[in-house]
Amino acid sequence: MKTATIPSLRVDPELRRSAESVLHEGESLSGFVEQAIRQTVAQRQAEQEFIARGLRSRDQARQTGGYVEVSAVLNRLQGMLDQARSGKSSA
Repeated sequence: MKTATIPSLRVDPELRRSAESVLHEGESLSGFVEQAIRQTVAQRQAEQEFIARGLRSRDQARQTGGYVEVSAVLNRLQGMLDQARSGKSSA
């Protein structure tokens, strides 16, 4: 597979110094930038998928009329939180 390039990026010298200051041993600035791009792409894809699932759920609820009361959701979440906290404190 052929590789492609990312366009050159002009940044403030302070940003470059900051980026260089957090590089791991043996890591290049190019590798750091590539990893940052990969992480941002993955995060945005996950965000898009999350929104799409929410919109599908909304549409399904509208179509079926199957809504859940906010209080029921909050009570269930509180129960899950309480259970997780009690499990951690006994460990």
